[in-house]
Amino acid sequence: MDKPAAKPRWGAEQRLEFIEFRLFWDGSVNRSDITGRFGVSTPQASADLAQYRERAPENMRYDSRGKRYLPSESFQPRLLRPNAERYLAQLRAIAEDVISPLDTWMGPISDVGVTPVPSRRVDPETLRFFLTAIRAERSVRIEYQSLNDNRPDPLWRWITPHALGTDGLRWHVRAFCHTERAFKDFILSRCLAIGEIGPPEAKPSDDQEWQTFFTVVLIPNPKLSAAQQKTIERDYGMVNGRCELPVRLALLYYLDKRLRLDVAEKQDRPKETPIVVANKKEYDKTLKRIAY
Repeated sequence: MDKPAAKPRWGAEQRLEFIEFRLFWDGSVNRSDITGRFGVSTPQASADLAQYRERAPENMRYDSRGKRYLPSESFQPRLLRPNAERYLAQLRAIAEDVISPLDTWMGPISDVGVTPVPSRRVDPETLRFFLTAIRAERSVRIEYQSLNDNRPDPLWRWITPHALGTDGLRWHVRAFCHTERAFKDFILSRCLAIGEIGPPEAKPSDDQEWQTFFTVVLIPNPKLSAAQQKTIERDYGMVNGRCELPVRLALLYYLDKRLRLDVAEKQDRPKETPIVVANKKEYDKTLKRIAY
């Protein structure tokens, strides 16, 4: 659902937000939408529609033929701040069977196609185990399969986790490795077994690469035409021809690979790398001093 314009409230206020959500995104709403979603009576749904009309009289009109309320031409959200990214994220989650349409406020779902990506299986109990350890600020013993050539077999080790991270394709736990005496990323799907919980050997504040941010300045690829560069500026919501992304040092490598910034200068086709790093010298210097 979209972000409420004010602090979210349950009950009647939430139903009013639902009415506005349906008007904005689905183009209509009626009593059965409200009764079906919230389990309230038909008279209560009618009262909710009447209350919304009192709050925003200019926002909806009744279609007697379709027996539904439609957004008026002067419709302006009053209770929500529509969020396209959140709406699209929910569409994707529905298409990938991560959530059900019933878990959202959406009405009829548009046909959605999602490029399939092999998923990394994360065991719920393993994730729960790490969440518990992070909240309690404890260390954990895990059996972990790394891809380190020096350790080809699974190894039991102690780590002190303090955060979760993702590169958009996989999830990992950020933790202090008691074996290597350094903060590292441990991919959740490579945790083969979980063991005991013990005292921590590091604090989150000790992880300087996690706590420190570097601002990546992105601009359209100068090899593109002027018109194409303007298009890229609009695509990425750039201001004055640039986009500034504060990134944790611990995640900078993943950003570099995900956006293919590492191949931008070598790529013969600028359309395949539409954005490049403006502060490249500082960016490269920072990347080199980060250990992965």
